[in-house]
Amino acid sequence: MTTQGDFTIMIESAPDAVWEWVGDISKHPQFSPHDYTVERISGEPNAVGSRYRSVGWVPGDKAHKNEFEIIESVPESRLVIRAEDDQGPFVNTFTVKPVSGGTQVDYQIVFPKMTGMSAVLVPVLFPLVGKSDIRKRMTMLKSAVETDAHSR
Repeated sequence: MTTQGDFTIMIESAPDAVWEWVGDISKHPQFSPHDYTVERISGEPNAVGSRYRSVGWVPGDKAHKNEFEIIESVPESRLVIRAEDDQGPFVNTFTVKPVSGGTQVDYQIVFPKMTGMSAVLVPVLFPLVGKSDIRKRMTMLKSAVETDAHSR
C-alpha cells in the first residue's frame, strides 16, 4: 500500500505571486514549520533536471537528509519534485490554479512503498503528524505570499 496526502489552500494573490514562492526552491524553507535547509547541487536554479540536497525534520530524525530533482516545472502552473532517501522515491507535486479571488494551490505527496518498520509506522504517523505539518506548511505559504503581495 502506498501512502499519500493531498492538500489544498486558497491564497488571495495572483498565480504569478504564488509561483514566486512555489517555483523558487530557495524560498521553500521559509514556509516550513520545522528547521529546513536546501542547497542546489547541480543545474540551473529552479529548472527541470536541477538537483538539490536538503536537511530537515521528519518524525524520529531532526536532521533528515535527502536529495531531490525537479522533474517538471510549468511556470505559474505546476512543479513536480522527485526526492530520494533510504526508503526510495517520494514525489511532491504543487499545482497552482487561478480561481475567483486568487489562487488555489494543491499539494500532493506520494510515498514510496515502505519496507521494514517504516511500512508499519508511516501509515500511522503520517495521518497523525505529517498531515498536520503539511497543513501548517500550506498556511505558512499562504501567509508568506499574501504578506509579500500586500507589501508591494
